[in-house]
Amino acid sequence: MSDVLGNPAIPPDASDSLAVLEKQRSTAETFGIPLAVLLEVTHRCPLQCPYCSNPVELDRAGKELTTEEWKKVLTELAEIGVLQVHFSGGEPTARKDLVELIKHASDAGLYTNLITSAVLLTRDRLSELADAGLCHVQVSFQGTEDIAADRVAGYRGAHHKKIEVAKWTRELDLPLTVNAVMHRQNLHQLADIIQMAIDLDADRLEVANVQYYGWALKNRAALMPTVAQLDETTRIVEEARERLKGTLAIDYVVPDYYALRPKKCMGGWGRQFFNISPAGKVLPCHAAESITGLDFESVRSNHSIAWIWQNSDAFNRYRGTGWMKEPCKTCEFREIDFGGCRCQAFALTGDAANTDPACALSPLHETIFKQAEREAEGETNRFLYRNFAGGTLEPDPGESGKHGA
Repeated sequence: MSDVLGNPAIPPDASDSLAVLEKQRSTAETFGIPLAVLLEVTHRCPLQCPYCSNPVELDRAGKELTTEEWKKVLTELAEIGVLQVHFSGGEPTARKDLVELIKHASDAGLYTNLITSAVLLTRDRLSELADAGLCHVQVSFQGTEDIAADRVAGYRGAHHKKIEVAKWTRELDLPLTVNAVMHRQNLHQLADIIQMAIDLDADRLEVANVQYYGWALKNRAALMPTVAQLDETTRIVEEARERLKGTLAIDYVVPDYYALRPKKCMGGWGRQFFNISPAGKVLPCHAAESITGLDFESVRSNHSIAWIWQNSDAFNRYRGTGWMKEPCKTCEFREIDFGGCRCQAFALTGDAANTDPACALSPLHETIFKQAEREAEGETNRFLYRNFAGGTLEPDPGESGKHGA
């Protein structure tokens, strides 16, 4: 791989190229530019997952950056020291120019990862992407049982196609990550999901409990797991990590609602990460647009991406610790967790500068914890499916079995 920073090429036979790359150091770290950037190239997606991380107000196709605009972005990212780009969405393969974008990124010396629902891919197109320089594929799964998984996805035949694409990925000698988004209605399948990842010859499995922003917040009552479920999930993950050490790397993310301390969200606001929306907005995280009152600069503006990262008001608003109120302001962990998640603080308290309620020091922590417990034990199971219309409530099971695209 050519590299504008003069770093050595990544060995082509690396068993986990993403992990190897993450160990590389570059001048990007010196100047604070993130090593990896998420590119949400579209919000279009045939799936309707009720926990989608996209904003509730989705960017329509007419607002998306053009092919040439994305190419300019990729060139600029490489020039300022970014090393890897993650093509995401929506569903990135909904863009007809994806092969062209992957090739441009590869030619610029960027390591490319495709984060996909897989349902729009053919073997020929996946092969074209590999030939264009694609380095890694991450396929999302909703479970292991066809009917149940397709119901969560809101798309018939999704699970079968995902299995097929995962197999093609390994046949083409591309590293594979299985991403399993877990919640109350599929946690009972976790052991089978781990075995599925092994059977698919995945390098990595992400056991990602739903994080409750955007669409997931709208569906919280249908998704929130019980404390008992989480205890069992942790036991299964810890046992599998020990048993499969050296065979399958397992990442594990628990819901904030059952934590005592907030997570260091995105490594801290504006510290280690940014993503670019389909319309070209540069965001500190994928949920940042949910915070009203912040004006996010666009790559279509007169400012460079580096300027936006370093100087824009939106990135600097919650960067560091100077913005903090009590109890964060004098907390001994303020430079460890940086106050937790700003988007969650805004969603649950109405003020992004408040303490993240995931923290036990938040005056709302106990109230929200109890609410989560009640919802987890409740009988709400119907989903509000994600779409451009603002969501569609899943039909009653007795009314119809439809859950098409």
